[in-house]
Amino acid sequence: MERFSRVIELLDEGFSDGAFPSGALSVCIGADVLATHTWGPATPHTLYDIASLSKIVSTTMIAFRFIEEGRIRLYDTLERFFPAPPDKKDITILHLMTHTSGIPAHYYISDETDDPADAARVILAHPLEQAPGTGPIYSCMGYILLAKILEQLGGAPLDVLAQNYVFDPLGMTHTTYRPTGDIAPTERDAATGELLCGVVHDENARFLSGISGNAGVFSDLTDMTRFVQMLVSGGRLADGTQYLSPAMLRAALVNRTPGPGHEFRGLGFNLAGSPFNFLADLMSPSAYGHTGFTGTSIAIDPETGLGMVLLTNRVCPTRANAKLVRLRNLAHNAAAAEASRIAAERARERG
Repeated sequence: MERFSRVIELLDEGFSDGAFPSGALSVCIGADVLATHTWGPATPHTLYDIASLSKIVSTTMIAFRFIEEGRIRLYDTLERFFPAPPDKKDITILHLMTHTSGIPAHYYISDETDDPADAARVILAHPLEQAPGTGPIYSCMGYILLAKILEQLGGAPLDVLAQNYVFDPLGMTHTTYRPTGDIAPTERDAATGELLCGVVHDENARFLSGISGNAGVFSDLTDMTRFVQMLVSGGRLADGTQYLSPAMLRAALVNRTPGPGHEFRGLGFNLAGSPFNFLADLMSPSAYGHTGFTGTSIAIDPETGLGMVLLTNRVCPTRANAKLVRLRNLAHNAAAAEASRIAAERARERG
């Protein structure tokens, strides 16, 4: 039987049940891709709005590189970069990357300004939901602010930084903001009724001209597989280049939000171990990844070498469709079980 066939069967069932209208999957063990599949009108080069996976693929990776280069540290505070009001002056880069800043999860920047260039001021002026460091509130607004800091440090817009620090070094030749070409549509625009295709789904990212720290990246299965293979390989590329240092990746995967009642967070990444995580039941305690609201996700388990990419447009034509949430957990369990079998077989072969 083909490896990871049960993962594909589960997603076949979900596709037939209307969990998503199109999708693409890859599963790798280390550098070896052992399964790929597409559903609906999709190919490995169909671009998907990866939504909050943009936080990882763009914003977080740029931050990692700046930390490695000595441009920034986790305990730098906002007042180093902006005239921060008293309630926010002690918010750190660590708080922003672990969603513990106290900045609210979401609101519409366009309700508070007509000028996209005013986004940082709006976020800094908006009341906190809780004191910094109190606990995690998954905040798109915090990541928009983080991107503004990175732009200030890098002296360039976020899309240019992403191209220079992530997409080009990793050979992600199809990944971009504001794309053209073969693109999976998302939901209908509430204002116009038009199906969004190639226009970012997230309203704040759209207000920011499609380039934002929380959303806006479009990518395909080929590029996202390359990205996950880098993570599965401990930050190393296929040619042996160490894209991320072992020290950076180690720091990224420390649980910074221990305690009951919420997801566990590293630097950017969602970590296994909490009953609220999307990685399901069978991945190891060292597993990690992230999701995107549109129906995208990556999952990495260093213990077995498992890497999994799932790209869908489950919000097409409406975000009311939540069938993918449980389905993804089931698929992760099937993938984790098969990966553990492969790991056991290879251990026996080694004697």
